[in-house]
Amino acid sequence: MKEIEIYVGEEDNERLDYYLSLELDEVSRTRTQRLVKDGLVKVNGEIKKSSYLVKEGDTISVVFPEPKTLEIVPEDIPIEIMYEDSDLAVINKQHGMVVHPAPGNYSGTLVNAIMFHMDNLSSINGIIRPGIVHRLDKDTSGLLVIAKNDKTHRGLSEQLKHHGVYREYLALVHGNIKKDNGTIDAPIGRNQRDRKKMAVTHKNSKEAVTHYSVSKRYGKYTLVSLKLETGRTHQIRVHLSYMGNPVVGDSVYSSGKNEFHIKRQLLHAKKLGFIHPSTKMSVEFSCELPEDFRLILEKLDKEAQL
Repeated sequence: MKEIEIYVGEEDNERLDYYLSLELDEVSRTRTQRLVKDGLVKVNGEIKKSSYLVKEGDTISVVFPEPKTLEIVPEDIPIEIMYEDSDLAVINKQHGMVVHPAPGNYSGTLVNAIMFHMDNLSSINGIIRPGIVHRLDKDTSGLLVIAKNDKTHRGLSEQLKHHGVYREYLALVHGNIKKDNGTIDAPIGRNQRDRKKMAVTHKNSKEAVTHYSVSKRYGKYTLVSLKLETGRTHQIRVHLSYMGNPVVGDSVYSSGKNEFHIKRQLLHAKKLGFIHPSTKMSVEFSCELPEDFRLILEKLDKEAQL
């Protein structure tokens, strides 16, 4: 069991479940409600309901039960391995595939697939995320690197931390981006109204920097190349939406019309480069756009010629 205490240092007057979801950054409101319902949350030593309004001076204790033991099973799922050696592998992830298991989704993920195709994976991220150094959203396609041992994992993680990994994406966005290139420097944190979403905010946020350059203009759409300096959750999607040019097909951060009737965001991790932790050589990989993305660009090209 893990127990934490939170002291309410200023008048807040928020519901207990909502207040906890804000204070406990990685815990959803649904889970805080479950913790309260199970009697694992006390205010000043007393069990309260989710509707209790927290007050200045309250001391809230939260007990987290031990997680259930999980068994992640290798599955014979086809994956495209762009490169592989004894230390790492570079995968071209297809859109629609979740990178690692999570509550309610323990099969059909990239982790299940790489456990089948590879004998060794780093253990740093535990049983749920073996080998996973960085992630791509479920509906984002493209390149990511897998670590086969802890030494490699630590080396790649250090490069990510110090902005030493080169990551280039392609996205089709709504609107005509006026500047040919630029930088979006805006901090990202949890959306205070919807904890499942991220947002540009100065509250409980982290630095986020995205560089962009226009690849092609299609009138009401723009094909844009993006380079990540930092790697926050949903960074590109949030930054482009913040700029007023959300990614086509993004059901979370775009309210724009989806005339292509596509069921995923048109965002693709095209290039990936880093220093190989063992050989110390600079390596770079690239992959083609997936068919659905390519066909939409071909359609726009034909329309532009009419």
